[in-house]
Amino acid sequence: MSEAEIVLADLNDLGQQQAILDLLDEYSQEPVISGKPLAKDVRERLIGGLQQHPTTHVLLAYIGERAVGVAVCFLGFSTFAAKPLLNIHDIAVAAEHRGQGIGKQLLIAVEAQARRLGCCKLTLEVFEENSPARAAYRSAGFDHAGGAQSAMRCLFLAKAIS
Repeated sequence: MSEAEIVLADLNDLGQQQAILDLLDEYSQEPVISGKPLAKDVRERLIGGLQQHPTTHVLLAYIGERAVGVAVCFLGFSTFAAKPLLNIHDIAVAAEHRGQGIGKQLLIAVEAQARRLGCCKLTLEVFEENSPARAAYRSAGFDHAGGAQSAMRCLFLAKAIS
């Protein structure tokens, strides 16, 4: 297991901006995600959009000077607990660093950030066919919404409004 340094990203730091773009671009090219690089216009708008979104929390994992992992999270609110929650929108590890525990370290750091923010839970969505990610989340303590015993099965749905 490689020991990574996990930092809360400074979205005004040009080096960290580039690291976020590069990691998310590589992640986007995974067949289970889109199989394509981020569109040029998305790359141009992404950092500004993250900077302007009031609930953005981005964590970067470093091995030495190189960013090898990213977690992009957004603060939400649980109406049933009347407390904030932290949603992991994207989590990615550079291909050559997978299997070294970087993703697990990112998840631990995200949980610590959520605790600092007073959150009641972490949430995320994962494609059903993404078995490696599902196994990693399960080993980190994630379960189906409603708990393991729940008959309720949650689905992630989307409707494009562009």
